[in-house]
Amino acid sequence: EGRARRAAGADAAAGPAPPAPPGVPGEAEPPTPELVEVEVGGTALLKCGPSHSQANFSHVDWFSVHKEKPTLIFRVRKGQGQSEPGEYQQRLSLQDRGTTLALSHVTPHDERVFLCQGKRPQSQEHRIQLRVYKAPEEPTIQVNPLGISVSSKEPVEVATCVGRNGYPVPQVIWYKNGHSLKEEKNRVHIQSSQIAESSGLYTLQSVLKARLVKEDNEARFYCELNYRLPSGNHMKESQEVNVQVFYPAEKVWLEVEPSGPLKEGDRVEIWCLADGNPPPHFTISKQNLRTEEMEEMTPEDNGALVFESARKEHSGLYQCQGLDLETMASLLSDPQELLVNYVSDVRVSPAAPESQEGGSLTLTCEADSNQAVQFQWLREKTGRVLVEGPELRLHGLKREAGGGYRCVASVPSVPGLNRTRLVHVAIFGPPWMTLKERKMWVRENALLNLSCEASGHPRPTISWSVEGTAQERDQDPQSVLSVLSVLVTPELLRTGAECVASNSLGRNTTAIFLELGKQPASTGLSTSTVSPSVRANGTSTEKKLPEPESKGVAIVAVTVCVLVLAVLGAVLYFFYKKGKLPCGRSGKQEITLPPSRKSEYVVEVKSDKLPEEMGLLQGSSGDQRAPGDQGEKYIDLRH
Repeated sequence: EGRARRAAGADAAAGPAPPAPPGVPGEAEPPTPELVEVEVGGTALLKCGPSHSQANFSHVDWFSVHKEKPTLIFRVRKGQGQSEPGEYQQRLSLQDRGTTLALSHVTPHDERVFLCQGKRPQSQEHRIQLRVYKAPEEPTIQVNPLGISVSSKEPVEVATCVGRNGYPVPQVIWYKNGHSLKEEKNRVHIQSSQIAESSGLYTLQSVLKARLVKEDNEARFYCELNYRLPSGNHMKESQEVNVQVFYPAEKVWLEVEPSGPLKEGDRVEIWCLADGNPPPHFTISKQNLRTEEMEEMTPEDNGALVFESARKEHSGLYQCQGLDLETMASLLSDPQELLVNYVSDVRVSPAAPESQEGGSLTLTCEADSNQAVQFQWLREKTGRVLVEGPELRLHGLKREAGGGYRCVASVPSVPGLNRTRLVHVAIFGPPWMTLKERKMWVRENALLNLSCEASGHPRPTISWSVEGTAQERDQDPQSVLSVLSVLVTPELLRTGAECVASNSLGRNTTAIFLELGKQPASTGLSTSTVSPSVRANGTSTEKKLPEPESKGVAIVAVTVCVLVLAVLGAVLYFFYKKGKLPCGRSGKQEITLPPSRKSEYVVEVKSDKLPEEMGLLQGSSGDQRAPGDQGEKYIDLRH
């Protein structure tokens, strides 16, 4: 982590050596003991002097010296060892042919001087200082949970560091933001103590006290333990901690979320903020536009004023006030304006536009806003943009021009801010049927739903030629859908049903034919099989198709068509034989018929295509169609 690695010296970490035992009277002071280092739990190898020969170890006594008192712990006689009763009895053994005494399972209590004495040829002794080491556990650190106020006049506890089960007692160093702390009068104080466990190991406890300032609120503190092992100097570090620092606020300000332009419908939050810890008690005020005085508002528990769906009335000047409950000092923020952009009250005139076929209309759109507004006109059923601008001009209106038109008022400078108004254009005319004919496959005695849809202006009413339960619902201001629930009876199969739509300008019908078949009838709105030749519309002047005798009429029609084709083929063959119809020649020649027969053969072309949407904008051109003509002619084959 980039921290410097430090360790205490071995001499500083170790305790003082016990004094040497008294020697033989009249002899010189004994030499400095030989140093042997070992970790707790290891085995210490004690050699009785490197200068002695093998003959010198035939008769040796080993002593442990505690509080200057030597105690016999082991005897060597003729190369054979014998432990004395006591604490070392089970842990001593000879090695290296009797030259080395091994002490196993070393504990901190074994840190003392050991003495060996040889008796032959003369009395000799060798002293050994045994040093014992144990690395402490990882240090733990506990921060002051109450925090520290910068107003404190004396150093206050910041954190406590604990290092357990070490030997000897390790050294502790405190750090703040990676820099070591030293004792400083009335600013920094480090108080350390140690506890001796029954095992002989030590637990170190160090308390850091300090006077902190506002900037220390983000400071990181940790402690470091330095200790020694036979392998050298080592260290361990605690985790970093942060202590809460309390200080009064010096500034209060106001923030609005989200940032950027606001619009009606946005979720808006007004926050009061301060640079104090803990933050002061906040109140939020808004300026009254009539009195120009600040009026207090009720914020949420967290000190925020929240508008779940902002409105233009929320615009205005806001201000925060912070009250420090400890010092009772009050701070005010700078006033800040909140602007909620809006587009409202979109109006179209005329509100209910209507016109005769062939007429013209001008629709004008207006809206209220605090910003510049742009307008668009769209066709409701297609979504196609018809014109940019507040006015929509419609000329040469046909029935297809009826329906919905939508004005869109938007503010380009505020993304997403727009409002719309839908208006329905009504074209006067008799009812217009969605279908002229419908054939349905049904099962006898089944309950059947028959549907019929018509539109027109004025709005048409619908009646049925058969008894049943009818329900109506409006599709739009000029359209109505009627659903009739009936029971399929032999009479209904014979006559079918007729839907009649009428208004003050005319009437129109839809004929529904029923036939028994394998296809089941729908339980909801009926699904019908419609012939392409009857998908277009007609007015009330068109004739109703036959009911029971429709099959006979079809046979007659087919027969007539076959006869006409036969006669036409005979005529063409006649002209070919006379040379008036050459084959294989280049160019084209007109087929000439006698004047008396020219009127007998007429070719009729019919389109099944429904009318497409007409050109609506000024300047569009198209063929005019007489009122009531819905784009398709029917041939009555019964006459």
